[in-house]
Amino acid sequence: MTRLITPDDAPVLAELLRVNREFLAGSGPDHDERYFTVDGQRDAIKTALAQHAQGAALPHVMLDGPAGGKPERIVGRITLSSIQRGMFQSCNLGYWVSAADNGRGLATAAVAEIIGIAFSQLGLHRIEAGTLLDNVGSQRVLERNGFVRFGVAPQYLYMGGRWQDHALYHLIRPDPDPQT
Repeated sequence: MTRLITPDDAPVLAELLRVNREFLAGSGPDHDERYFTVDGQRDAIKTALAQHAQGAALPHVMLDGPAGGKPERIVGRITLSSIQRGMFQSCNLGYWVSAADNGRGLATAAVAEIIGIAFSQLGLHRIEAGTLLDNVGSQRVLERNGFVRFGVAPQYLYMGGRWQDHALYHLIRPDPDPQT
């Protein structure tokens, strides 16, 4: 389950990122110390919501619950970014889930939900995603959701202090008729 991120999520996200800093290290962009604080997360959320208002991104949080009387709990983030319109109708997908919730199917479910939004509500034609070559878990999430690996991009992103190769995946909307 996912929902649009809000400024009120900053404290929870800051704590999740702090606790999962080592687990997530090297799998995303390098961040300064401020990023792992509540104020840093407020700034990141503000930027994400500004991109959303411009139609360039769809920033969501991943949720677990409610179950067994427990309220919904934020377990990670999932974002459609670089949304392109016109003749391209495409975007990029990125996500992370906390180490404690890794392997529970939450990312797989969140990706499925975001695919539905991308194709049905946003009318996009193509979603692309990339993973580090050794991130087999994330590759399985994508493949379970119908993504197809279409190549490897050498030295694709600067992460973890170096340029890293990525496996590239895409998913094309099953009904290819363009929407305006």
